[in-house]
Amino acid sequence: MRKTYASLSSSYPALNPTSISTGGALKPIVINGDPPTFVSAPGRRIVAVGDLHGDLDQARCALEIAGVLSSDGQDLWTGGQTVLIQLGDVLDRGEEEIAILSLLRSLDIQAKAKGGAVFQVNGNHETMNTTSTTGKMLLLGWIEESKRQREDRKLSQNHWGPWNLVKRQKGVIARSILLRPGGPLACELARHAVVLKINDWVFCHGGILPRHVAYGVERMNYEVSHWMRGLTEDDETNPNFPFIATKGFDSVVWNRLYSRDMPGLEGYQINQIQSALEETLQSLGAKAMVVGHTPQTTGVNCKYNCSIWRIDVGMSSGVLNSRPEVLEIVENKARVIRSKSDRFSELQAVDYT
Repeated sequence: MRKTYASLSSSYPALNPTSISTGGALKPIVINGDPPTFVSAPGRRIVAVGDLHGDLDQARCALEIAGVLSSDGQDLWTGGQTVLIQLGDVLDRGEEEIAILSLLRSLDIQAKAKGGAVFQVNGNHETMNTTSTTGKMLLLGWIEESKRQREDRKLSQNHWGPWNLVKRQKGVIARSILLRPGGPLACELARHAVVLKINDWVFCHGGILPRHVAYGVERMNYEVSHWMRGLTEDDETNPNFPFIATKGFDSVVWNRLYSRDMPGLEGYQINQIQSALEETLQSLGAKAMVVGHTPQTTGVNCKYNCSIWRIDVGMSSGVLNSRPEVLEIVENKARVIRSKSDRFSELQAVDYT
């Protein structure tokens, strides 16, 4: 069976479920969609990790705090049947992007063997890098960053010598080839959704609005994946270009309506935001939404009657270099974990049961 939309020139596959078996008493994890869109993970502990931005050390620290990564340097999955979800923006601001992607992929393979799973959603930095203008954007960004580092850090002249400059330029060009639509890294990113619902919780990078739900989350996921694989013409005038998910201030990966605190809002404006959030959650049959994208200087927090959790703490050294924090959800009770010992403490939790 295939589902079609009148406004599309092509159809996309219906959501065919796959399952991850478990060696324990819990029922298998059932995954619907390609990329995954709806996940049923009965009885699982869910851990959400925010933006990582190319910082492998901080990524490892966050995963160790979450209790899913060994601390012996062997990069072993220790989460058992836990479901881990990373909320995008692995790319940029750090030099260890591929290492982080490789680590998450390895952990996913290990987790599935234990009855757990690892998921990712793509953020604005993933979708920004997967465009026909990637090479130009990266080169211009690299030039500006080079100037800033040279001025701020006063690095030695050898660091900026002609040979090192050539090597860096070649690296930028190679990266753009890997990330352009149809490239190896772009196809790896295409495995991931922009919106993912696990049990009663919905996860995305920026934020979902009622119009996104009306458009169809599985439709958006399919269109973005199709485009990243190089199967859709990379032209914003193309009617099949995934604009609603990836472009514009209110797209799924760019939206900051829920994550940015805007001083001076009137009461009716706050009510409008909360109403949009509640309408979205009701349409998706979800209890709460979890987003990244906007660094929270006070740490992981919730707002609007805890209907939204904001979990980007700017942990990367390329952002705020802040202490990693993660969100844990167990039996529809959510709490923030800030250290390894927190996993074994009776911390205050928000109960959604």
